Amino acid sequence: MPDQNCSLISRLTQTPPVSEVKKAKAQLAEFMERARHEPEAAGLLPRLEEGMFRDLLLALADYSPFLWQLVVTDPPRTARLALEEPEAVHSSIIENQAHLFRRVRAGEITRDDAVAAFRRNRNSHALLVALADIGGLWGAEEVTQALSDFADASVSGGLNLILTEMADLGRIKLQNPDAPGEGSGMTVLALGKHGAGELNYSSDIDLVIFFDPETSALKEGAEATTIYTRIAQQLSRLLQERTADGYVHRVDYRLRPDPGSTPTAMSLSSAYVYYETLGQNWERAAFIKARPVAGDLTLGENFLKELRPFIWRKYFDFASIADVHAMKRQIHAVRGHDQIAVAGHDIKLGRGGIREVEFFVQTQQLVFGGRRPALRGRRTLDMLVELHNEGWITDQARDELSHAYRFLRAIEHRLQMVADEQTQRLPSDEDELKRFAKFCGYPDLKAFSRALTDQAKIVQGHYALLFEEGPELASDAGSLVFTGTSDDPETLATLQRMGFREPEKAAETVRGWHFGRRAAITSQRAREVLTELTPALLSALGGTADPDGALAALDSAFGRMPAAVELLTILQSHEKLRLRFADLLGTAPRLANTVAQSPHVLDVLIDPAFGIPLVDEAAIEEQVRQIIGTPGNYEDFLDRTRDAARQMRFITGARLLSDIISPSQAGAAYAAIAAAIVRASFERVRKEFEAEHGVVPEAQVAILGLGRLGTKELTAGSDLDLVVLYDFDEEQRESTGPRALDAVVYHTRLTQRLVAALTVPTRRGLLYEVDLRLRPQGGKGPVASQFKGFVAYQQSEAELWEHMALTRSRVLSADPGFAERVQAAIDVIVQAERDPRHVVSEVRSMRALIAQEKGEDDAWDLKLAKGGLTDLDFIAQALVLAHSSQHPSLAGLAPEETFQEACKAGLISQEDARELVEAHRQFNAIFQWQRLTIEGAFNPDHVPPAIFKRLATVAGLPDAKVLLTHLNATRQHVREIYERVLR
Repeated sequence: MPDQNCSLISRLTQTPPVSEVKKAKAQLAEFMERARHEPEAAGLLPRLEEGMFRDLLLALADYSPFLWQLVVTDPPRTARLALEEPEAVHSSIIENQAHLFRRVRAGEITRDDAVAAFRRNRNSHALLVALADIGGLWGAEEVTQALSDFADASVSGGLNLILTEMADLGRIKLQNPDAPGEGSGMTVLALGKHGAGELNYSSDIDLVIFFDPETSALKEGAEATTIYTRIAQQLSRLLQERTADGYVHRVDYRLRPDPGSTPTAMSLSSAYVYYETLGQNWERAAFIKARPVAGDLTLGENFLKELRPFIWRKYFDFASIADVHAMKRQIHAVRGHDQIAVAGHDIKLGRGGIREVEFFVQTQQLVFGGRRPALRGRRTLDMLVELHNEGWITDQARDELSHAYRFLRAIEHRLQMVADEQTQRLPSDEDELKRFAKFCGYPDLKAFSRALTDQAKIVQGHYALLFEEGPELASDAGSLVFTGTSDDPETLATLQRMGFREPEKAAETVRGWHFGRRAAITSQRAREVLTELTPALLSALGGTADPDGALAALDSAFGRMPAAVELLTILQSHEKLRLRFADLLGTAPRLANTVAQSPHVLDVLIDPAFGIPLVDEAAIEEQVRQIIGTPGNYEDFLDRTRDAARQMRFITGARLLSDIISPSQAGAAYAAIAAAIVRASFERVRKEFEAEHGVVPEAQVAILGLGRLGTKELTAGSDLDLVVLYDFDEEQRESTGPRALDAVVYHTRLTQRLVAALTVPTRRGLLYEVDLRLRPQGGKGPVASQFKGFVAYQQSEAELWEHMALTRSRVLSADPGFAERVQAAIDVIVQAERDPRHVVSEVRSMRALIAQEKGEDDAWDLKLAKGGLTDLDFIAQALVLAHSSQHPSLAGLAPEETFQEACKAGLISQEDARELVEAHRQFNAIFQWQRLTIEGAFNPDHVPPAIFKRLATVAGLPDAKVLLTHLNATRQHVREIYERVLR
């Protein structure tokens, strides 16, 4: 028989007052009736007639549906818990939970029996702890330790059961069947309150699982990650799967390294590398409480020893201290922070709450623990004592914070005992709050509120004193703090003042950077720079037309970058550059993408030469060739051409964005860059090709640029329309090299090599898309055209649309003397005498076919929309083909010059010419800006307002709505002229 003097009933010191006495008594009577039919519960009945235990059960019936259900479903269990020594019962439950696997192995029970027993043990333990806590037997330390002990037994007992089963299946070898975890090659670490031995009543348990991939526990050839991950998943399922008997624990594996992309079980070596290279301060804080609880405990202890330099830094740098101060600010982010409220107050995260006590301790451990080993303990109350012993806090701070911590933990446990929920928020409803106050032992809500606010104010006071000298992560606009898991109201207010329309989303984005969600900013140096740069960077972004879009573009850029430390360092050093970069992010995502690929391109923005409007083709080619330099091999050449094109296109786009050059000048610059790249690429390709195949005697090659490349109106996103022509002596058809080729095959392969050089993606990205379909016979013809065949085809077989293409051609590169022959031949073809009516008919048919195939109704498609750039181009081309035989000065001009020349020749009126020139200039300018700002189709539903604002500004109009009205009216005028000219 148990010692009745030590029983739980005999040691009760308190019970809560009951609110609904009549209802509670009725429930107790029902329980007593059930107990009368249970012989094992008979000894409890006399204690239920009167006394403190009766009052305790009445309180459970009144306040806690969860606990009352545990009481009534198993009267014998309730009797055992009441009539025996609670410490002994606790030990017995722990022993049973930890060693159920042995009974399964011995055949005493089945696995299903064990699963049920795991849950029944949890129910018994939950009721035991609640009775001891509410009845005044155990204080905060005893309650949290008992809950942690049970979690240890559940995890180790569950893991041992699974390891035994895996051994039976031949997937793992056990060194000691009585202790399967020993030598198992895996270790389970408890973090958070579980690791500290401070688990709360209804908490998840935070676990991380590591394994030794070289372990002898696995058979040779076995995949360690697969096996140990399966074990981890089975452990989670065993503990948290709900059955008719309930559950054991909710398991959270998310504190492992990079949980979004790593397996549930991780190798020790990978984990160690991660923490040493990418580990963040919040992870250091988490590992303060880490403790091996299952599996190979020695393996876990050794890992923590190896990790000690990461957790406990001897020297703590400024950026890390700033990060710690940022961490502590995050707990001011939920309801009840601006004032210490009671209704709806979060006693964990609110002002004066549990988290403030924990951070008071933890942040000082992080800062000083590297030099003071006594400050490396896991338990909060123990460390308050050590902080005092080490001279960091006063005895008053130690005593008051310790008392407040115990008080708050008791309230937390009461909250979770009501319905077995992991909550720390007090009821918002006043009636519910009154009932809860009584459950906590207070006579009324007023007394409870006073006690809570008194303790919270004490915590808040000590907490504020500790951090009042700390550095503020703030900008001139206000506080900006992002470390943590919740939003700081002051930070949200600051972001809103800065101009962010969605401050919560902005805060989550920046917080994600600090948490390592972007690989580019997970290095220690990147995080340090980011901590200091964030306020200034956000201030710069806030000054753009679209701060939210700019921030999203930067986040997207970080997502594509392998490392961002170079970019962050550049931005940290130059305020002017930060502002320009922010403008790029807000209005030119295409340029921002370039920065993401090559951060060093930002250097050009602070070069004094950036302000010079460079559009001269020869000068641009010289710069392109300087960047390419003299690469040692072909692969290096391909990389350098991509670097050169990216940098020069970036400069051009940035100059356009900064109003240093006009849209038409930008078109000329983009075309000059492309022409220079084509020439340089052809020279290198030819050199490589000739080394292999020699030369075709007296052969000549010319490369034509057509379309917008030909008229020098290229955009940031244009393809290159090319035609390659060659000529040779028919008497010498074979090349001279070691691998001789026929002249036709030779030039076909040479052209293919050129196209590959321009289009193949390398580690430096893409260069250009190349379109050869404007060659004779389009996609069906050879990729390179023999000159005489080209001329013959154009003069006898080509359709009018092919001559239309030639009106926009120019020679980009040619062997000496060949350019003149090619250009002369093209002039003859373009300026041939034609029936104007036939030209008009063919041009209109071609335009109608394009409209049918590609549409013409998208008002924002300035190229294809009716009355847009295609109509303007077709008007110009029709004028050239119909009239250049009589007016040769029409040939070889860009559209705007063609309209002006046609007016001089009397082919169109002065008014029509003026309208066509102005429409083309405006459409081309807006088209340039569209291609600069948006990659892909210009979908107005997905275009940020800032870009619409910029487009309106380009046109000299107040907003996008007025701009669209103006564009529609202009297109209508163009279409009217189109109909008049092409009739």
